Amino acid sequence: MNLTVVFIFLGTPWYLQRRNVSTVIPKSEDVKKRVHEQSQLLDVLEARIQQLQSDVVLDVQHAKVQFVKAPSFEGGVSSGRTAKGSSKDKKDISKSGQMVTKGASKSQPSRWMEKLSQEKKNKLKKHKSTLMPTGTTHKTISSAAKKSSGGAKLSDEMRLEKRLNQQVQHWTCLNSSDSFQESGACSSNGDTQLSIRSYLEACVFVGDIERSQSFLLSQHRVMSRRKHLTTDVYNIMMRVWAKKGLLNQIGRIFILLEEAGLKPNIGSYSAALECMGRSPNCSPKVISRCLNQMKEDGLSVDDLFSHCVFRQDERDMLLKVIQTVKPDYEPNLSLDESQCASPLVQDFYTKREHHTYPKLDFTQEELQERFKRQLIVEKACTVTIDSVESIKPVTENMAKMRKLLAEQRVEWQKVLLQALRESKMIMAKTNTKDYKLNLYPYLLLLEDKEYVDIMIQSVTNLPPSGESLKILARDLGNRIYTKYCVRQKQQNQIVEKLGSIYSAYTDLLAKDTKVNDVLPREQWCKLEMEQLSGPTLQGGETSWPYIVTLELGTFMVDIMVKNLKIHSDILNPAYDRKLIPILYHMYTFRSTRQVGFIKPHPILTQMQQEAMETTLTFDSSVMPMLCPPVPWTSVKFGAYLLTPAKLMRSVDGAMQHEQLLEKCPNLHPVFDSLNQLGNCAWKINKPILDIIISIFNDRGSDKLDIPPPLSEAPKIPHFNAHDPAFTASEKAHMKREVINAKKKCSEMHSLRMDALYKLSIAHHMRDELFWFPHNMDFRGRTYPCPPYFNHLGSDVTRAMLVFAEGKPLGPKGLDWLKIHLVNLTGLKKRSSLQGRLEYANSIMDDILDSADNPLNGRKWWMEADEPWQALGCCMEIANAVRSPDPTKFISHFPVHQDGSCNGLQHYAALGRDVIGATSVNLMPCEVPQDVYSGVAQQVEELRARDAAKGLKIAQVLEGFISRKVVKQTVMTVVYGVTRYGGRLQIEKRLKEIDEFPKDHVWDASHYLVRLVFSGLKEMFTGTREIQDWLTESARLISKSGHTVEWVTPLGLPIVQPYHRTRSQVLKSTMQHINLQISHDAKERPDTVKQKNAFPPNFIHSLDSTHMMLTSLYCYSAGLTFVSVHDCFWTHALTVDTMNKICREQFVALHSQPILQELSDFLLHKYSKKKKYQEYRRLMLLLAKVPQTGYL
Repeated sequence: MNLTVVFIFLGTPWYLQRRNVSTVIPKSEDVKKRVHEQSQLLDVLEARIQQLQSDVVLDVQHAKVQFVKAPSFEGGVSSGRTAKGSSKDKKDISKSGQMVTKGASKSQPSRWMEKLSQEKKNKLKKHKSTLMPTGTTHKTISSAAKKSSGGAKLSDEMRLEKRLNQQVQHWTCLNSSDSFQESGACSSNGDTQLSIRSYLEACVFVGDIERSQSFLLSQHRVMSRRKHLTTDVYNIMMRVWAKKGLLNQIGRIFILLEEAGLKPNIGSYSAALECMGRSPNCSPKVISRCLNQMKEDGLSVDDLFSHCVFRQDERDMLLKVIQTVKPDYEPNLSLDESQCASPLVQDFYTKREHHTYPKLDFTQEELQERFKRQLIVEKACTVTIDSVESIKPVTENMAKMRKLLAEQRVEWQKVLLQALRESKMIMAKTNTKDYKLNLYPYLLLLEDKEYVDIMIQSVTNLPPSGESLKILARDLGNRIYTKYCVRQKQQNQIVEKLGSIYSAYTDLLAKDTKVNDVLPREQWCKLEMEQLSGPTLQGGETSWPYIVTLELGTFMVDIMVKNLKIHSDILNPAYDRKLIPILYHMYTFRSTRQVGFIKPHPILTQMQQEAMETTLTFDSSVMPMLCPPVPWTSVKFGAYLLTPAKLMRSVDGAMQHEQLLEKCPNLHPVFDSLNQLGNCAWKINKPILDIIISIFNDRGSDKLDIPPPLSEAPKIPHFNAHDPAFTASEKAHMKREVINAKKKCSEMHSLRMDALYKLSIAHHMRDELFWFPHNMDFRGRTYPCPPYFNHLGSDVTRAMLVFAEGKPLGPKGLDWLKIHLVNLTGLKKRSSLQGRLEYANSIMDDILDSADNPLNGRKWWMEADEPWQALGCCMEIANAVRSPDPTKFISHFPVHQDGSCNGLQHYAALGRDVIGATSVNLMPCEVPQDVYSGVAQQVEELRARDAAKGLKIAQVLEGFISRKVVKQTVMTVVYGVTRYGGRLQIEKRLKEIDEFPKDHVWDASHYLVRLVFSGLKEMFTGTREIQDWLTESARLISKSGHTVEWVTPLGLPIVQPYHRTRSQVLKSTMQHINLQISHDAKERPDTVKQKNAFPPNFIHSLDSTHMMLTSLYCYSAGLTFVSVHDCFWTHALTVDTMNKICREQFVALHSQPILQELSDFLLHKYSKKKKYQEYRRLMLLLAKVPQTGYL
């Protein structure tokens, strides 16, 4: 780094400043260590170059590498020998740079060297291996087999190799700016860097500047720790000194950057300039010199305002200081108007003259008021609502238990508050080393009472069977992190600016404002550009590493277990009075692993169950939003107002997805689709909700999927295991009964609480209109963010939801309602739409009876596959037909259009398979085709033939092969299910048939899965070939040491996060928690998972692409549209329009050369990875795209 930048900030000479930071200069031991590391690296590089030079699989032209002799020091370790098989003489470099020969070193070869040497040997042995044909096993093909394969195969291979060579030559000329295609893998120090950043930011947030400065210096002093520091870490302290206007401290940080071998980035210069603005005596010359230095480093003044994340008044201070030397300067910023390169959405973005974007049925004032209400909810971070069980009459015992629990909670709060404060005092006084990360700053982020409230909430929500320590700790840590993020935004003055922009944003959505052709994302970005003053809304928070969240949560659990107690005689005065813990830390086995468990005392469980308390407390993110979500405008900004949300869901601790997304140049279609889904307003179907609650508070109903109360659970038998009256077999039998009873009770409690949460949230929102913000998984499949209550739920949950906006039925709307009702019953699967409509008209008496007397009538609706949605549809039809004019009846009911085995549809379209396409309704037919019934019929024909030949199991299965038995297996074959998994699915279906002999289930499932796979292979000829190509490609890619990546037709980058599992141990005072981490990008890919998951994940990504395209074009047509993956919902009025758009977008998607583009991408992506044995085999396989038909 140019040291002139240091002189800018300092009034004292630079060498005196050096003396001030002398403690951070590396000691001689560190110098020795660094030289030794360089020497080892030199050996590795030499061996690698020699290995590459001996590579005979592909001719690779190596660049000439010049080695500089590392200086030796007395007592150091000499470098390792060269790899075996190479020259015994070691090559060295003379001062002139020429190679000279030197005697071989006598030191022992390192493990690295031995490994490289062995790899070279293996490569020499296997260089004659040939391309493995698609779908075959790992065996190599002998030369004799090659000769017998004929000239055609040879010419194919030559053609492929020619294409491959052309592609590789072409790609070597490509600009490396396509960085988003590079691997999103974390750096080797990713978790440690994140831990350091989050720790420093926590210290700064609580105002403990001395601790943060000491920690940074202690990390900087030692080379082994310094390597984890980045420029952004140093910038954290720069921002602190900038706020205080201390230029000399800023200068010292720049010196530390130089010593660490790091360059200042745009954030460093931003902090320095801000500091100058806050320093009253700063000379304009100093500012000018800083700007000149920044220019020399290739950074412009505009970069400061376009790339920096500002807090509070930082931006205004920066502009002020720049204008002191450039009075006329104004930031030259422009909106990102770049369009997605995909031809699939070019018309959507460029031809807007006929677009009619829908408005919400609210005035601008109403939306602004709703924003204020939602803001209050998110500031509180929790919501307390009435439980639907509170509707029950209060008995004397319930009142007694509620009073006891309330008294105990008051006492527990006092105890926890005292224990937390004592723990913090001990931590503060303990003389820990400066460089050690500890929890103390994280315990100061919130008020003490807030930590206690979080702990009490966890105790209340703990199930009777207990919870694993890891899950409980994670939830506690996440709640603290969420509150911390909200507090950060308040401290950084983001809330005020958010309110200002959202108020203007409502102009786009409200019904009483002018219509325009701007998308929500575009409008929000435009408003941010217009209101640049103040803090930046996007990307200011650092996420906590999973290990920090877990450690903090474990600390909280430890306090709870040690301090929460209750009197043993609280329920039974006959017992001895003593204080006993309400939580127990115990161990249980999950499979073969021992797992730490936190279990409540039976006394606490009994009190909670008998109290049936009237309120439930949830995190605010669990509830639907009271206002339209903030539109997604970047990877780190969207959805909730203040609550942090991820654009892409991932496993705790996985970072590769987010890093890949941040490198992606344009995700506008993805953002716009998620925004469209999130902008759909909902309301509660009150009549359905009331009926469900009445059954729930009675005794539930297994038939209607309403879980019964725990009072209906089987009693757990009690027996003395040491009683000699029982034989060993009787004791074993009774133990099994106890285990089964406990398991049943646990399952019933889980289902009951899940239903209680959903119904209570629905009851709380019964008079509200609300929204579900959306995000997606790593394949692009979209999901509502609130986890319990949303339209992706069960039949019960879906039935309670209807669109907030109503639309008239129009001329065909009533017919669509009737067809939809028949679809919900599961009947008439193979009938035409007209046939289904005629059937609905023939049972109108049953439909009207169900609507009028759902619980006391003929109960026809209860026999449907989806009974609650069927009942809601019956009520909607009844209201419509009884209205004066059904065509003008305002309907809020969503009508569904479901895909016909959507995965097989995509495979049939990819392979241009006419027969397969016909069976999944991609080809016009007189009546809808049902692939499940078709497979069942084919299997039945094969069974009958085998039965006639005398096969016993085929005879046993007579009359039992139905659509339901084979459906799940047919559906999941496309998603990679194996024969073993398919057999388990069929076994489960057969066990559900009471009449089927249970002793034949195993044989029958084995037999049927073979027939199902054979039938599908005949029906879908191209599917298996494409699956095999995808599977084998993934196997070779992962075997080379790389994860499988691809990009969807809409430009969404996808990486499969499956790596070999490693163990990481979290040592806490309670126990050591063994974390099984399978997403660590530093580990080699898990080849089995990578290859098995690629075909289904690729199809899922196509499925999500089709859904996003449909949502965008429905939005441009003014339709209300939501989806449950491949099931699309809209109003009855607009079903025909949605169907037309759906078909058009499916055709448009599969008119693209999807497999060819995938092949090109994979070849481009992995063409640079030439340093492994099967490179040539992989390249030729990727180039050989499966042949397709002529659909």
